[in-house]
Amino acid sequence: NGFKCHCMSESHQRQLLLASENPQQFMDYFSEEFRNDFLELLRRRFGTKRVHNNIVYNEYISHREHIHMNATQWETLTDFTKWLGREGLCKVDETPKGWYIQYIDRDPETIRRQQEQERKKKQDLDDEEKTAKFIEQQVRRGLEGKELEKPVYTELNRENEEEKVTFNLNKGASTSIAASSKTSSVLGPNALKMVEGAVKRKESAHSSGQAKEKKKKSALDEIMELEEEKKRTSRRDYWLQPEIIVKIVTKKLGEKYHKKKAVVKEVIDKYTAVVKMIDSGDKLKLDQTHLETVIPAPGKKVMVLNGGYRGNEGILESINEKRFSATIIIDS
Repeated sequence: NGFKCHCMSESHQRQLLLASENPQQFMDYFSEEFRNDFLELLRRRFGTKRVHNNIVYNEYISHREHIHMNATQWETLTDFTKWLGREGLCKVDETPKGWYIQYIDRDPETIRRQQEQERKKKQDLDDEEKTAKFIEQQVRRGLEGKELEKPVYTELNRENEEEKVTFNLNKGASTSIAASSKTSSVLGPNALKMVEGAVKRKESAHSSGQAKEKKKKSALDEIMELEEEKKRTSRRDYWLQPEIIVKIVTKKLGEKYHKKKAVVKEVIDKYTAVVKMIDSGDKLKLDQTHLETVIPAPGKKVMVLNGGYRGNEGILESINEKRFSATIIIDS
């Protein structure tokens, strides 16, 4: 009786007739809409973190335009959770506190980033192996230098008793100090001055040789310089920084947010950002692949997000659009 009291239009009656003729078709449509909206909320709000299914569902039904579960093929949230696990859309596990779900991100960009991380990790391991080999070579080279033959000392034997020992002081620096000390009293002060000059030259040559040895870098110094150079020039696959302005490039959130600017308020796990929209003040949680940097006008402040000067602030001086580059002046 209550149904007949409503003033219904012909279109509404026609839709009810169609639904009664083929109810499975409408149930499949509502089930697909429910599944897509639920997974989109799980991905955007919680990412790949493990979360209680009831928390996600309560947030989902808080939207006024959500599709009710009684219009879908699943009778309870537990049935839907188990179905997500069987289909491989989420990792699910049951605990005394209830069912927990974890979104499995199959986005091609995310898979590409994970592969890039694995490749970079392998490259870092290769670099460590090269460094270890380099250290081993330096140690081996140092040990080889210490294993030189030691001088053999022999007795001074005089074969001919009648042969005289003579000293020649005309060659200056090559004169023996021991010989000059014995003959200084006989040859006078001039010879003594020559010997003292030879000693000074020998000492200066010895000190310069020590200075050269000090200037020679050790293996540890060379390794440290290589590591510093590697850190200075290396680029990372993450670039998010708090308080920078970004632009949303994904269309999955609709035209309301597409190509709109926001401020990064928090960076989570290097690749995820909590952003606040500049125009509406809405807060969203997005992956860095769904964002791009915003370049201000020349004369404005910028921050370097990658490369050797990562994290430094500066002033944008000019932009070269043909070369996709910019000239900036670093503050410090």
